[in-house]
Formats: sequence, structure tokens, C-alpha cells
Amino acid sequence: MWQTVARIILRNRIVILVIIGLVTVFMGYKATSVKIRYDFAALLPGTDSTLINYRAFKQKFGEDGDVLVIGIENEHLFRKDVYDAWFDLGEEMRQLDGVEQVISAARCYHLVRNDSLKRFDFKLISEDKPATQAELDSIKEEIVKLKFYDKLMWNEESHVSVMAITMNAKVLDSKKRIDLTDRIIKTGKKYEERLGSNLRYSGMPYIRSILAKVVKDEMALFILYALLVTTLIMYIFFRSFKVVMVAVLVVAIGTIWSIGLVSVFDFQLSILTGLVPPLIIVIGVANCIFLLNKFHTEYRSHGNKIKGLQRVVRNVGQATLLTNATTAAGFATFTMVESSIMREFGVVASTSIMFIFVLSLLLVPIVFSFLKAPKARHLKHLDRDYSKAFVSKVVEIVLSYRTRVYLFFATLVIVGIYGITLITSNGSIVDDFPEDSPVLADLAFFEKNFNGIMPFEVQIDALKPDKALSSATLKRIDKLQDAISAYPEFSRAVSMVEVIKSLKQSYYGGMSSKYSLPNGSERGFILSYANNAGGKEKGSELLNNFIDSAKQITRVSFQMKDVGTDEMDRLLTEIQPKIDSIFAPDKYKTLMTGTSVVYLRGTDYLVKNLFVSLSMAVVLIAMLMAFMFQSWRMVVVSLIPNIIPLIVTGALMGYLGITIKPSTILVFSIAFGISVDDTIHFLAKYRQELKVNNGNIKRSVILALHEVGLSMAYTSIVLFFGFSIFNMSTFGGTKALGMLVSITLLVAMFSNLILLPSLLLTLERSMTDKYRKNVEEDSPESEDKKLELSVKNPSI
Repeated sequence: MWQTVARIILRNRIVILVIIGLVTVFMGYKATSVKIRYDFAALLPGTDSTLINYRAFKQKFGEDGDVLVIGIENEHLFRKDVYDAWFDLGEEMRQLDGVEQVISAARCYHLVRNDSLKRFDFKLISEDKPATQAELDSIKEEIVKLKFYDKLMWNEESHVSVMAITMNAKVLDSKKRIDLTDRIIKTGKKYEERLGSNLRYSGMPYIRSILAKVVKDEMALFILYALLVTTLIMYIFFRSFKVVMVAVLVVAIGTIWSIGLVSVFDFQLSILTGLVPPLIIVIGVANCIFLLNKFHTEYRSHGNKIKGLQRVVRNVGQATLLTNATTAAGFATFTMVESSIMREFGVVASTSIMFIFVLSLLLVPIVFSFLKAPKARHLKHLDRDYSKAFVSKVVEIVLSYRTRVYLFFATLVIVGIYGITLITSNGSIVDDFPEDSPVLADLAFFEKNFNGIMPFEVQIDALKPDKALSSATLKRIDKLQDAISAYPEFSRAVSMVEVIKSLKQSYYGGMSSKYSLPNGSERGFILSYANNAGGKEKGSELLNNFIDSAKQITRVSFQMKDVGTDEMDRLLTEIQPKIDSIFAPDKYKTLMTGTSVVYLRGTDYLVKNLFVSLSMAVVLIAMLMAFMFQSWRMVVVSLIPNIIPLIVTGALMGYLGITIKPSTILVFSIAFGISVDDTIHFLAKYRQELKVNNGNIKRSVILALHEVGLSMAYTSIVLFFGFSIFNMSTFGGTKALGMLVSITLLVAMFSNLILLPSLLLTLERSMTDKYRKNVEEDSPESEDKKLELSVKNPSI
């Protein structure tokens, strides 16, 4: 079969190059339309009840995370020059395209009782900047009376005030979000000198925009770093610009195809899919190393370029296919997880890996068939002293120190298993930002002064129309607010209860002492005024923010600290019984939701599916290897050297305190899918040598090590440094992934170079007799000559 593939490739070089060129142009065009996203809800499958309830909540009440907040700490905020700057900043923010509303101490609404029209009028406390300090002082007095805003918009004790900027929903779901966030920050910086304070920024739109921007910027940097690192290492190995340029051509096309795939599948670029292009560069270079090493070995043995190229396809093609297929299978397991962000990553990664295999197998033989034959200096890397010394040392260890090898790896497994028991699962929304990130510093500022900015919602269904506004329900909501706000992790609540308290305060002329729920005699006429507030349109808007049209379902909104999934789970467990004790389940239906809850459930879902996806990866890869070697006993032996690196990965996470979370959950499947590649390359060559040497196991192992040991070392070094580029990430999870996978692949290299041959020699014929019988004969030498002639004369 592979003889036929070699014939087709080398006889149809021009046609294949044209097809690859056309596909690359198409993929490049599609790559220009890739969209970026960072959506926590995407962690959950569409059928998950938490996600269904969250979407229903947003459909009813709108987005829960559409407010970007700007904080200022200044005890002189109500000094006229500072207040004027704060006022001007708010006005300029309002003019930005994509901003719906701005609320601050310089622009906040209050309700004014209008007896002539029997309603409350919405009015700004001050529509213009005050003319004098005395006028500003009176404005401050009016603002301080408004208990609705206390501890939400300002903290009088710490002299901290907030500007809340509501962003347009369409802008939030588009690439304009990043541009709008940048313009908000740029505008804020203009005013810092006038304000005499540095401004702080936070809120879900801000955090998501920063994440999306970093994903986009880091993908470009990782592609550049991956190209530089891998090409440099290739040049060190091969000392040939020609070899390096061919590898760059292969991975450059593969990168374009991988980005284009995101758009072709109508996916969006996420923190996960952004890792695929640099991953493809690393895997593509590894493919090229094996193909080029085989070509140079063949050419040195007989000096025939065409014969060498066809033997590259014939002898290495199957092994390269299986190594890429096993790697793709490791990523493909994520397509079986119902989480859309994980499924998209799995589809793009696995498809891109198979594409880079096809590109490597086509372009390396085709391009080198047009180039001049390698010169003697290009083949020197095969005979360098350090190369020979490395392989010879490996052979010596395998032949003479197998007992020590088993003791070493057994110790590694025991220590590793203990380390695995130390792994914890915990993550927070901003967990992956570096400790010195302004995002974390600003978030800490808001958590200190306002107990956080992460949305947390309690939805209450009274089960009957109009019941949500009954006196009994309102009192229960007030009691619930007090119970939850008593936790230091939560802010003051915003709900229909707070609106009604504010209405009562306004009805009594703004008296702070009247900020409470109305009694029975007050309730009727105060709510009748509310239904007409500022006219029908504004009155409806006020009510619709907190209650549905049937007045049956209402919401209680909190902001909370980003406490992490473990603490969040504890809080929800404690809060649910309190909710049930206040709202009897047979009379009310309650629901905790919001971004904080969705992120918690999404993380839990991914962790639970980690071992499922990893198990599927092991099974899929085992089946592929069984297909290749026709012996399940051989598959078991080949899996042992690849399970050990996974144990090392888990141990590193446990000992280093790296938690399992969405950004690190990929480590195991990636490491296993790639580490098994060396096993396949070694066993494929061992298979060939076993046939040539009439079943002489010891000789076959030694020759296989000499043939592919250097390539295994080369590719492992490329993979080590290739994944090490992720250590440059500003995301903690991506950085941890790079470090863990790099070390794991290094361990995998030694386990495949030393432990696997040791096992084969120890078990000898008991494990290989049946396998040896299934080895197929190579194609006759005459096929080489036939193909060589067909390349020179396509009519043959």
C-alpha cells in the first residue's frame, strides 16, 4: 500500500502542489474572518440544567454581566474641581459607541414624587456641573441620602466611588468589545491627572475583553516563538538552511489551515483553540525530523535520491500516520464531551494534526525531489560523536542495567502515585492571570470596598401571578438579602425590595429614615405611583429589571468575590438550606444562578469528564496500536512506558500545587497522545528488524535503537522546547500546561528509549512470537527501481 502511495505522490507532484496552494489560499481567506470569544457558559453542555436555567434567566431579565465598573479612591471627590472632572469623564464615556448607560456620583438618578400626575419622576440629581462649591455640597447631601446606592456605588468610609458603565449586548458579543474596552481605559487615563487618582477597572465585560485580547495576542506570539525555537533546533541538528526552509513551509501551511478550520467549522477562537496553531508547528516539525532523518539515512546508504524519497514514504509513512493518528485520537476524545468549548478544541486540534501529517508526507518528498541531492556535510549529523555516544549509552543501559532501570521506574511510579493523591480541583474566573496583573490588583480593590463584582443571582418564582409583590413575599426577600449579605463574600443586594424601599423614601421626600418596606396602608398608593413612574415606558423599565410581566418571578442580585470553585461550592451548600427555610419549596420555586454559579458547574463538569476522556484516549490509542502490531500483549507492553509519564504529570501537579481546572485539564490527554508517538516509531522499526533478522530479538532491539533512537531524541527535544514556549504565557493555566507537558514528554522519551526496549528484551519470545508471525514482508527491491523510473518518466 505505502509503495503505491509513494508512487502517486512522486508521479503527481505538480498537481498536488497546485491543490495544496489552492486550499491554502482558501484557508487563509477563512482565517481572516475568525471570531474571538471567551464564554464561561460554553464550559457546560447545552442540555445541562444549570446552563438551561441561566439562559432562561438572561432571556427574562437580560445579561447579568454587562456592566464595566471604574473605581476611584479620593476623599476630595466632592471638591468642585475633582467632581467636575468625574462629571466630564462620565459624559465622555456616554458618547462612546456601544455604551448604553453611565451611573456615578456625578450622574445618578433619584425619584421625585409628582402628586399632580400621581407618579414618581425619574430625574438626575444634577444634569449639569454645579456652578459653586456650595451647590455641590447640597448635591452631596442629596446623594448621601440615597440608601439605594450605598455600598453599591460608593463607600463613604473608604472614600471610594464607582462609575458603572452598561455596555450594549451586541457589542459584548462581538470583537467590538475589545475596542470599546480599550477606548474606555484610554478615556479614563486622560482624566487621571485632573482627578488626582489612578482609576481602577473591573467587571465581567472588562475581564472578558482582557482575556480575549490576550488570547489573540498570545496566539500570534506563540506562533512566532514556536517557529523560531523549532527552526533553530532543526538547524542545530541538521546544519542545513534548505532542511529548515522545507520544515517552515510545511508548518506555515499547517498553521494557516488550522486557523482557517476554526472559521470553516463556524467556531470561535477561544483560550483553548488559540493553542492549536503553535501545537501544529511543534508536531509538524517533529514529523519533518523523522522523514528527513530517514531520507538522509537512505541516501547515505545508496546515494539514490528518488529511491531514498520513496523509501521515506514506504517505510516511515505508516509509522508517521499512526503517531499522528494517536495524537489526534488523544485530542479527539474532547469531541465526545458535550461542552462546546472543549468539543470545538477537540475537532480543530485533531483535524489539524491529521492535516499536518498529510502536508508533511506530501511536501517533504515532493520538495526534495525538485532540490539537489544532499551533500556530504548535510549528512554529518548522522555521524556526530555526541549522537553516536548518546545512542551507544542507551544501548549499554538497556543491555547491562535492566534491573536498575526497573527499580528506577518502579520508584518513580510509587512516588508519582503519592503525588497524585495531593491533586486538588479548584479554579476561579481570574485564576490564570499572573499575580502582578492589574486585573487582579483592581479586582482586589473592588472586593475590599464592595465585596466583589462577580454576578450572583437568586431567582424566586412565587408560582402565582402578582404573588411576587405580595407583602409576605417582599418580607421574605428582605430576610433572604440580610442572610446572604451577612457573608463577607457577598455585596449588598439589589432587588425589587430595594426599589420599593427607595420608592417609599422618595414618597416621603427623600428622608433616609423612610428607606424601608411600606406597611399595609402605605403599600397600595406607593406602588400605584410606581406603575406610572416617569411615564409608562420608564415605569415598565424599572419593574422589568427585577420582575416579570406577570409579577410572578423576581430576582435578587448580588455581586460577590471571586472565591474559587471549592469555596463557592461550600457557600452554595450553606445558602441553599437558608433559602429553603425562608421560601418553602412547596410555595416557591427558587434558583441560584449567574456567572459565578455557571463557572462553578462548568469546572465541575470538565473535571468529572477528565478521566472519561483520558480513558477513551487510552482505549482509542490501544486499538490503533493493536491494528498496527496485531497483538494485544504487545499493546500492553507498549502502553506501560506511556502510562508512567502520565503518573509523573499527576505527581508534578500534586507536589507543585497545580490544581485541575479548565486551563490545565488538557495536560493528560495531550501528553499521552504525543508521548506514545515515540513508542510507535520504535516498534515500527523493531517490527522491520525482527523480520530481517529472523526473529533475533536482541539484535532487532539494538538495530532499532541505532536507527530511530536519534530521531526520537531529536523530536523529543523539539517537543520539549516547543511546549516550553507556553511558559511565556501570561495565563497561569497555559504556563502550567507548557511546563507539565514539556517535562512529561522528556520523561516519555527516556521511558520509550530505555524502559520499552528493556521490557522487550526481558520478556523476549513469550511476548513476541505471535507478534513476529504477523509481520508482513516488505515490498521487493524491484519496486524501488520501478518507482524511480516512473518519476523520471511519468508515462511508465
